[in-house]
Amino acid sequence: MFPDFVLEPAAVSGPLPLVSAVRKAVKTDIDELLRLEALAFQGDRLSRRSFKRWLRHKGCVFLVSDEVGTLSGYILVILRRGTRLARLYSLAVDPAYQGRGLASSLIELAEQSARDAGALYMRLEVAGNNDGAIKLYRKLGYTQFGSYQDYYEDHSDALRMEKCIHRLEAANDNRVIPWISQTTPFTCGPAALMMAMNGLDTKYSPSPLEEIEIWREATTIFMTSGHGGCHPVGLALAAATRGFATEVWVNQRGPLFVEGVRDPNKKRVMTLVHESFVEQARQQKLPVHYADIDQRQLVESYARGDNVLILISSYRLDNRKAPHWLILSGYDDDCLYFHDPDLEMGPHLSIAEENRESIECQHIPIARDDFSSMSLFGSSRLRTAVIVRKP
Repeated sequence: MFPDFVLEPAAVSGPLPLVSAVRKAVKTDIDELLRLEALAFQGDRLSRRSFKRWLRHKGCVFLVSDEVGTLSGYILVILRRGTRLARLYSLAVDPAYQGRGLASSLIELAEQSARDAGALYMRLEVAGNNDGAIKLYRKLGYTQFGSYQDYYEDHSDALRMEKCIHRLEAANDNRVIPWISQTTPFTCGPAALMMAMNGLDTKYSPSPLEEIEIWREATTIFMTSGHGGCHPVGLALAAATRGFATEVWVNQRGPLFVEGVRDPNKKRVMTLVHESFVEQARQQKLPVHYADIDQRQLVESYARGDNVLILISSYRLDNRKAPHWLILSGYDDDCLYFHDPDLEMGPHLSIAEENRESIECQHIPIARDDFSSMSLFGSSRLRTAVIVRKP
């Protein structure tokens, strides 16, 4: 995605650092990158394993400033697949080169690369007591939109900051929808539903056990492979059981998710589950609208105070053609924003790195044009949503 390139300092506006070139990071830089980590950070350092991972990753901007074999700084920006969101994951400058504008230059170049790749926003987190870094980010146009308590290894707080690198209006709402990670590969629906219910009623208590209980109530039992996913009517019934008002929009009748299922017994079971859910909804007078729901309706529902679960095809996010549940967390003229419960965590990530990864799953901006195709699943072009509201 990002070819090897060299940018001379003259290409950067503002104060120029005394560097020979800014270029793409390569494998032979790892020892120098680790040296920079040790110089720049007391804790929360990226490991050799993490640097190797990001050097292989296609969806990132990884730049270094090269002093003819010695690195004076680096910046790592992550691009979330299928979205228009970039995130400044890490930035380090050798103390010997501080005060020369190097950090500003690296950030500006990384923003340019992210913008060229289609990103709308750049986000970052910074220690609340790091006055120098906060001042720099504000000078470059970043504004605070949230915070995390006890975020770093030393228990200091983190400020969340954002900049629209395409000069679009940021989402403007004050709703608080908690982000909850799914704890299994097949419980995105229950995790999204727990976010919706907890966002409407803080007395509702999500938990890993509750996640599994909802999955047991809402699952289709089978999928093409692996454990069954969650049926929209099943999720709506689970929310209704917990005292919430719900309605379902689905653009087709008949059993869902059976395309691609070759085993006739699996199809039979999935059909029985579907018919049971529909009958329970009829008995409970839970509205099921057999029609498309468009972006205008989604936004109007959210603006009324409802929480909205959307089914998407995960292909644009992770190359897996699987149904995946998200929850709407905001909107503006250009994007819809979502919480994604799927936190893809490597087996060797530290707690600090896990915290960094989780931010990428929150308030993800998806351009409206992109969302139109993402919200259709399978060859049947299934589109469905579950609306949850207070009774």
